[in-house]
Amino acid sequence: MFHYDRGLKLTSIDLAVDFRRRQPRGFISHAHTDHMAKHELAFCTPATAALYHYRFGERPVRKMEFGVAQKWNEIELTALPAGHVLGSAMLLASDGNERLLYTGDFKLGPSATSEQASPPKADVLVMESTFGDPKYRLPPREEVIAELLRIVTEALDRGSTPLIQAYVLGKAQEVTKILTSAGIRVLQHPLVHRISQIYEKHNCSLGNYAEYRDDEGPGQCAVVVPPMTQKAQRLRGINNPTTIAVTGWAMDPGAKFRLRVDHAVPLSDHADYDDLLACVELVQPHIIYCTHGPESFVGRLQKLGHNAHLLSAGRQLRLKFA
Repeated sequence: MFHYDRGLKLTSIDLAVDFRRRQPRGFISHAHTDHMAKHELAFCTPATAALYHYRFGERPVRKMEFGVAQKWNEIELTALPAGHVLGSAMLLASDGNERLLYTGDFKLGPSATSEQASPPKADVLVMESTFGDPKYRLPPREEVIAELLRIVTEALDRGSTPLIQAYVLGKAQEVTKILTSAGIRVLQHPLVHRISQIYEKHNCSLGNYAEYRDDEGPGQCAVVVPPMTQKAQRLRGINNPTTIAVTGWAMDPGAKFRLRVDHAVPLSDHADYDDLLACVELVQPHIIYCTHGPESFVGRLQKLGHNAHLLSAGRQLRLKFA
């Protein structure tokens, strides 16, 4: 049984899922700050726990290894890879008769820095659906990577510094690994570098990178910085940048103008429209609840014959988890 209380809760064990307000017990799917709070006890993977402690200080946690079921009263809880960022997890909850899968933010395709998702079958699917519009069908990953490498290489060849804007947790490390794997040295903003050190401690090597130092300048390197929307000090010494945003929203017309960059590359750590449909086919649920996406996606699923609904405060949900 679960219900909606400004977020998903497993009722019988009072487990809040990805709540942004403090709870007695909370499952944290990954360590982006819009998915966690300073819970009295947090359930999460070891990598997420380390990132959670970095961001919120030392907190009580119950670590969940991928694929290892834990019993909490009558409910069995299993963390499964979500493919979003390092340590990101889907939550599978089962009472032995019914299974609920909460995806959190996820991506089905390969990643250079996170564990690949493989959603299991479940009776109830609660699915993040950020890109739940057909216009967000992303190009093949290899084409996106080739485009990024081309832009970066051409900038370096003409003496410009590639300045890549990427979220400090997740996308920045993914971009770093892609570039260093292609032989391009990377310098990282201090906020990015601190997160990268946690990645390294959890066996995710990012290659030839270092922290950016204002007194040394970029040299012949790509530089990874937070997006302009995130609060971070500006780096000094970069006088001739080629600015690049890496985001699934690059599919929007005029994205580079809205983001105020020279290039917008559609590299995403979220499932695109086709991935969302593929997830439904893999899970084969009896009922679907969609979160963090357009309401129109629910209608699209219904037209395809699925019993789909929007998970919101307008639906006080009580599903039997006997």
